[in-house]
Order: sequence, then structure tokens, then C-alpha cells
Amino acid sequence: MNKNNKSKIALTGGAAAAEALKQIEPDVMAVYPITPQTPIIETYAKFQADGEVTTEIIQAESEHSAISACVGASAAGARTVTATSSQGLALMNEILYIASGMRLPILMLVSARALSAPINIHGDHSDVMGARDAGWIQLFSENPQEVYDNTIIGMKLAEKTRLPIMVIMDGFNTSHSVENLEILDKKIVKKFIGEYKPKNYLLNIKNPKTFGPLVLQNSFFDFKINQEKAMQDSTQEYKKIADEYGKISGRQQSYFEEYKTKNAESVIVVMGSVAGTVKDAVDDLRKKGQKVGVLKINLFRPFPHQEIARVLKNVKNIAVLDRSQSIGTFPPLYTEIVNSLADATNYQLPASSAGGQTTNSYVYGLGGKDVFAKDIEKVFVDIFKNNKNKEIKYIK
Repeated sequence: MNKNNKSKIALTGGAAAAEALKQIEPDVMAVYPITPQTPIIETYAKFQADGEVTTEIIQAESEHSAISACVGASAAGARTVTATSSQGLALMNEILYIASGMRLPILMLVSARALSAPINIHGDHSDVMGARDAGWIQLFSENPQEVYDNTIIGMKLAEKTRLPIMVIMDGFNTSHSVENLEILDKKIVKKFIGEYKPKNYLLNIKNPKTFGPLVLQNSFFDFKINQEKAMQDSTQEYKKIADEYGKISGRQQSYFEEYKTKNAESVIVVMGSVAGTVKDAVDDLRKKGQKVGVLKINLFRPFPHQEIARVLKNVKNIAVLDRSQSIGTFPPLYTEIVNSLADATNYQLPASSAGGQTTNSYVYGLGGKDVFAKDIEKVFVDIFKNNKNKEIKYIK
């Protein structure tokens, strides 16, 4: 460690997640292996075997069992984490709603991967988009540094809001790619996270609680209203925690990252690892005099509609790149961006001065298909025309 209690290290995204977990040192990790998530739990299991952490690792017989064990551990008052990908997340689906409905602050690391069929083990956002309405906070990471940072921020955010959270990295593109990053001293992380003090838990015999009771119509409706309020309130809580983390790390996190958007006439909106490629394309086009930029979404659930509307309200041409489909309708990120812009008047924002603003949908990278800067430049050339596409376009 240097004098600033930070050190430089080269890690994959999966190893960066495990490193952050080592510094958090949760009480329980319930897991089942699946590509490309497995290196996270392999690395952490080695930490445990070497005596670097005292976490109880539960080796479950399936992903469904792993998340079920997490629900039990978290309800009992333990700081609890897990990790998964693809079909594993899909197999957890039944229990995802139970974890969020019980307001259990479970941290899940997801190496996002395509869903079968046909079988594909490579990265896209199909799995996490399938779980986007399950009541979990969702944080996307561009690179191993953001995986490390988001894991630490995510643990504190989950416990502060009493909501489960997914910290998401792109399968292989991020989970298996080595990059230099900066890690904090374990004592600093421990202080930042703090001791976990659950508000309600099963083993508190002085104040016993029931988890998961039967409720009828009126009570169930009230439960869901309160759950939605907690999710919306977590938007501001995320900002507070990210700001606090920025002070100890020197890396400022927010709902999204604006890259050369200040005077941009054309902007691409993305999530995840492709943001780096888009930034490269933006740099090249800026050298040619084109006013272009990129908006990278970090916080997908809850979605920061108002803040995004403020950034995009005067942009003339917008392209939204999704790494997943919603079969039968437009893809998820595009839909959220359109909703943000449509509701701009509700946020009391000035009307767009761009004149004839267009927002177009593009799908890329399904099943891990590579996307290059030249492909991104073609998207910009397409939207420069300021024509509204009547259908989704595919970057192939």
C-alpha cells in the first residue's frame, strides 16, 4: 500500500469482485458455479481456504438452492452474498421476488451472459434484463475498476436501503479481461461498509419477527407500494453513498457517466463494457469536428428518469444501444430512455431546443458478438441523418 492507503493491481473483473468481497468479508456466501461467473467464487474460496477470510461458504446443489440459502442467511441476520450468470439467474427467478419482498439486503455479483436456446456461454444482458422487474437494485460496471467499486458501494447501499442488489459486469468482456485498477486498504473498506446491524431478523429472540407471512388483498397491495417507495428512495441513497465513496477512493460514481455530452448534437446511450469502444469512436469523430458524445448508464434500477431527461433534452440525435431484446417490443434501455424524454415536461424542464429530436433503437453484441469502433461510427453516421427509424436496427 502507498501512503494514500491505495495500491495498483492488475485483475480480471471476476477477481476484482472477489478482492472487494475479501475486504468486505461477508458472513455467508451461498454459491453454485456457472460460466462466466465461476472465477469469482473460485477466487473467493481460495481466500477462505488460505485463512484470509472467515466467511461461511455454502456449496449448494443449484442456483435455486444457493439463492434460497441466501434468503435464509440474510433473514437470520447475516451479511450475505452470492454470484451467478445466465441460466443460473433464470433458475433463481422464483426466489428473487421473495428476497426483495422480504427486504433482504443480499449482494449478488452477476457476470451477464446470454440465455439459451441455442446454448451460448458468452456475454450479453439477456439474463439481467429478464430480472429487471424483480425488485433488485441493478448497478452496471464498464470495467474491473467499476466492478470493484460497485461491489463495495453496492453492499453498503443494500444494507442501508434493505433492498437486494445486483452488481453486473459483462461476461468475458469484463469478467475475464485483465486491467490495471486501484484498490483501497482493507481497513478503509471495513470502516466505509461498517458493521452490519439488521433492523429485523429471525434470531432476535427479544423482538421476534415473522418473515414471508400470508397476506390478503389489501395488505399485499400496501406491501408492494412500500417496496416501490423504498426502491425510489434508494436513488438518492445511492448518490449519497457514491459521493462518500468518492471521497475515500478519489473516483466519483453517479447514476451515469457523461462523456463529451456538454455540446453534443448526437449522443449514444449504453451500459456496460461497450462504453469504452463508444468513447474511442467519440474521440475519433470529435477530431473530425463532429459534436458527439456518449451517456453511460450505471444505475439501471431504479432508473433515474429525471436526471437523464436533463442531460438529453437538447440533444438532436440519440441512439440507444441495447445488449438484449424484449421479444415482441422495443428493448429495455431504449424504452426507459424514450419514457424519460416523453416525461420531460413532468419534470418542469424547458422544451427541447434541438428541433426534431429523434431517438433510435439499436441492438448489439448478442451472444458475445464483438462490436468495434467502426460499427459505432456507422451508428453515428446513421443518426446524423436525423431520421426516425420505424424499427429496431441490428449492429451485426
